[in-house]
Amino acid sequence: MAQTIEIGTLLVKAGTLLPESLQLESGPYLKGWKLVKNLSSSTLDKELSNGGWTFFYMAGELTATAFGPDSEKTTRRAIERVIAKMKPGKFNCLEVSRVAAKSFLGLPYVAVAGHARHIQESLYLSHAKHITELDQPKLAAVGTVA
Repeated sequence: MAQTIEIGTLLVKAGTLLPESLQLESGPYLKGWKLVKNLSSSTLDKELSNGGWTFFYMAGELTATAFGPDSEKTTRRAIERVIAKMKPGKFNCLEVSRVAAKSFLGLPYVAVAGHARHIQESLYLSHAKHITELDQPKLAAVGTVA
């Protein structure tokens, strides 16, 4: 089934730690990334802050373009390129801010822009330790994006 990417779409890295109380519905989109189905970025931010978590917004738009006749596949490739531009291992979420299907000299392409986001329990932006480094009681208290 086709999954529409539009302004405001959120992608969360698989394995991201989340509060257990958060009811996040997601489905696979790219290898290692899930498409959030039921929450907008503002709703997710409110839900996370109610649980004492933080949803960071990183300034600086990341952009990518992909050429191809199949709009869905081309959009997927452009999203992959945007994710590749995020600092590897540093951010666990992407918010799409622009999607445009166009053509240049008769060649169809899709341009995508987005902002890196990061979900974590602390108020200070730090990058999560590897899951095996976290203590087991803390892991039991939080959920993850499957």
